[in-house]
This record gives sequence, C-alpha cells and structure tokens, in this order.
Amino acid sequence: MDSFQKKNKVKRIFDAISHRYDFLNHLLSFGVDYYWRKKAIKLSRLNSESILLDVACGTGDFAIKAKESGVKNIFGADFSINMLKLFKEKAKWSHGRLVQCSAENLPFKEGTFTNIIVAFGVRNFYDIRESFISFYRTLKSNGCLTILEFSLPSNPVIKKIYLFYFNNLLPFIGKIISKDKEAYRYLPESVGDFENKIDLVKLLKDCGFNNIEKYYLTFRLVQVVIATK
Repeated sequence: MDSFQKKNKVKRIFDAISHRYDFLNHLLSFGVDYYWRKKAIKLSRLNSESILLDVACGTGDFAIKAKESGVKNIFGADFSINMLKLFKEKAKWSHGRLVQCSAENLPFKEGTFTNIIVAFGVRNFYDIRESFISFYRTLKSNGCLTILEFSLPSNPVIKKIYLFYFNNLLPFIGKIISKDKEAYRYLPESVGDFENKIDLVKLLKDCGFNNIEKYYLTFRLVQVVIATK
C-alpha cells in the first residue's frame, strides 16, 4: 500500500468508526487503556506550564486526561473530521484549539509546543519520518515528544494468547459493534506491520531527537517512547 492509499484508507476507517470508537477502545482493552494514558502523562512530566499538542487526538481521551491532571494549554490535531467533532462535544474547552490536518503537515509555527503526544497513532501515519520532522520543528528547545503505541509481548505464551485475541476475537467483536468490516481487521495488521518494520528509537534519532527513553507496560502490550528536542 503506497502512502496515498494509506492516507485515504486511514481517514475513511476512522471517520466511519468514530461513533463507536471510545466504547470499543475501552471494551477491547478491558479498560486498561485508561491506565496506559495516565501512565504516559506521568512519564511525560506534564505540568500547568506545559503547552501540549495531541496529534491523532481522536475523540480527545488523552487531552481530556491531561487537562484533568493540570495541563491548561492543550491543542488537538487529527485527520478525521468526525473524530474532531466528537472531541468538541466531549470537551467544551476545545473550541478553537482543534485542527484537522495530517501529522506530516502540522500548521503550527516553529517552537510552539513544550510537549507533543501521540497515543496509538504513529502506525497510522502515511510517512512516519516526515511526521517526526514536523514534530521536531513545532517543539520548543528541550521540548518533549511522547509516543504511546502497541507492541508485541516477548513472552511466548502471552504473545500466543495476545495474537489469537488480536487476530481473531478483536476483529470479530469490532466488526459487529462498529458495523465496519475493514476497520478492526486493519488494527492487528497495522500493529504487526509497524512492529516488524519500524525502529522508533533509531528513526527519532535520525530526525534529531535525543535522550530517548523507552518503557513497556502490561506484559509489553504497549510501549511508551519519550524523546527530547
């Protein structure tokens, strides 16, 4: 799949499942996604002085959690207009702070943000390197990028159970509830493809980031990667 095809496919999928997105996230992760976001916020060392951009913000769960933790200046960017509409409904303070755009072409000035977060979105970018360059440009000096993303467990037993659930049960449940055949088949495919092809640490270094930290959560089901400009 070339970048143009991926761009259109991702937009179509997320526009289509937006109305069931939050429900399915919590259901299919058994509610552990709340912990993952909370932990990523803590690791990011966000505070009341932070200026945060949530890229691939979806319906705003991460941004809303950051707001609850004391962050005052929060902006959101997403390629899906339907996701952004739901974000606006959930967070009344979001008016004027949400932008429909791709991660590769952020419409912000150089050095705008102290922090950028991407939760479960990097694998959906059509050009990850270009996105990281865009992040680097819009971060302030010593600004922090946090990536929360799926990974594959290293324990063979857990990995086997995980892959069975991810490749069989998750697409089945997702299809029934979202009414979209492709969306929850794309999820496990994108995770496997991302894990096999992308070295996040190396790519971040190539784009200028340093002081890169990597953490695994919940039997390595997800990873948190933090990099500094």
